[in-house]
Amino acid sequence: MLEVGQEAPEFNLHDSARNIVTLGEHKGKKIVLAFFPAAFTGVCKTEMCTFQDSLSALNDANAIVLGIDVDAPFSNQAFIDKNNLTFPILSDYTRTTVDAYGVALENFAGMDGYTAAQRSIFIADENGNLMWKWIADNPGQEPDYDKILSIVNS
Repeated sequence: MLEVGQEAPEFNLHDSARNIVTLGEHKGKKIVLAFFPAAFTGVCKTEMCTFQDSLSALNDANAIVLGIDVDAPFSNQAFIDKNNLTFPILSDYTRTTVDAYGVALENFAGMDGYTAAQRSIFIADENGNLMWKWIADNPGQEPDYDKILSIVNS
């Protein structure tokens, strides 16, 4: 299990245009990694739209948001378009990143063998070290958005 203070695991994930995005390319900024179970589900839409609404405040704190799910880049692009998101949604279709962060949600929605990402937030500092983490008790639980803003402003 990852702990605060540890180095955040590196990843190489496709964005919605199928470009590779890495954690390391964002060093020098605080990075909010927002794992969510599935595009086009109610709570996931609410969460990603809330991050979109907070993006200016996050950017003012030298922070960026990277959404991460296990959906294909094509689905993520449709989700971005539908919700007017301007931050990247990354596709962990191989589930290597959800495994590395310890947030694999097995048998999601009662579907045996289907692994999604547990709703969770990891915030890395400018050097790539974890400064805060939150993992939902269940997929319907949302993070404390004010707490996230507080952490990135610290």
